[in-house]
Amino acid sequence: MEDIDEEGDELLNLSLAIVTNSGGERMKKRKIRDNTTSSDFSSSSYEGCEGKIFRLLQMREQMLKLEHKKKRGGGATAVNENNVSSALENLTELYKSVSLCGDSVQRVVAYFADGLAARLLTRKSPFFDMISKEPTHEEEFVAFIALYRVSPYYQFAHFTANQAIIEAFEKEEDKNNRSLHVIDFDVSYGFQWPSLIQSLSEKGSSGSRISLRITGFGRSLDELRETENRLLSFSKGCHNLVFEFQGLLHGSNLINLRKKRNETIAVNLIFHLNSLNNDIKISDSLKSVHLLNPSIVMLVEQEGSRSPRSFLSRFMESLHYFAAMFDSLDDCLPLESTERLSIEKNHLGKEIKSMLNYDNIMEDRKTEKSTETWKARMESHGFEGVNLSSKSKIQARLLLKIRTHYCPLQFEGDGSNGSSTAAGFRVFERDDGRTLSLGWQDRNLLTVSAWHCHRVS
Repeated sequence: MEDIDEEGDELLNLSLAIVTNSGGERMKKRKIRDNTTSSDFSSSSYEGCEGKIFRLLQMREQMLKLEHKKKRGGGATAVNENNVSSALENLTELYKSVSLCGDSVQRVVAYFADGLAARLLTRKSPFFDMISKEPTHEEEFVAFIALYRVSPYYQFAHFTANQAIIEAFEKEEDKNNRSLHVIDFDVSYGFQWPSLIQSLSEKGSSGSRISLRITGFGRSLDELRETENRLLSFSKGCHNLVFEFQGLLHGSNLINLRKKRNETIAVNLIFHLNSLNNDIKISDSLKSVHLLNPSIVMLVEQEGSRSPRSFLSRFMESLHYFAAMFDSLDDCLPLESTERLSIEKNHLGKEIKSMLNYDNIMEDRKTEKSTETWKARMESHGFEGVNLSSKSKIQARLLLKIRTHYCPLQFEGDGSNGSSTAAGFRVFERDDGRTLSLGWQDRNLLTVSAWHCHRVS
């Protein structure tokens, strides 16, 4: 079948088990089993697979229309990359057991089923767009705002990074002419920066104003203009601050940066490096950052995005990560919330489908050590870890106490409150105080770390 490419990598058979308990509580067990089988998909099965595709799409349509108010158990699927016919049958069965309106396990598996179906069909298939329809720019924006508002996920990353940037600026106040230049390699909607603008304005005075320049790299000129207008509008209320914004498209040469003499330079790498499509680009970016000789580099990466080479390993790691994200939303929003559906469909769901169809990019990554940790990668490019301050840790704890069901700060290896039944969001201090991680129950979601160029003594 021309619309379905034969996979040449390892054989895959994934089983997702949905388990409920008799008390009606949210499902906490997720089983992922992998086995290997051997089978071929020949051109003679074209007609059979075509019919199975239609049945799969029909069952998916029923899943989208039905509201499964009753929890189900025992629903499972097995997807064999080299046996498309069997995979279509198993995905069809899976759609009978999942729901976008069910518990967190049913919901996350529904989006993974869509991603696996799209992976089997490939972009050449006329059915691909039915399953992998991209959200509009407005839908993405609304979903991002909703997640930012109800969950500490992005706020934890932004506030922790901003605190470290402010402290780096304060250390150099005697020589930086009260000027701070932040270079944000993925400025997106700019939601990170109002809190920094306000904090710096409060440090300044009418006779000694602080200068803040943000250089932001973005996906499109329209998005950059919207971000610039948003930040300029906010900064007008901060009278002790001189604010400037320079927007550049991704891929622009760093030589285009406007810089002031002796200004403190901070580089912001929040969810950026793992979005690059191969290790060479990551290495080139880090080399470029090092040439800027920044006072501080803030790195924030998703725990579930440190993707090993194999599809199976990437699938399992991402399934655990997104299952925790979906489960955490139940702590933030009611099941019937339209905001929750928007977040899961237009933000998390988009990330899931992107991860499952990441193979061409991951093939490029085989040119280097794809399993190398961010810590090792940063150190190999001349950066040295910086301890996060006690103020950063206190701020992180306060954020979660205000916003969520919270468990106290944990240290790496600390067994207290460390079981899988621990409730709510948690803050982990790791790597001897150099990193802070946000976790949901026993699963780390993201990690914040600070770096500077290695100084030879």
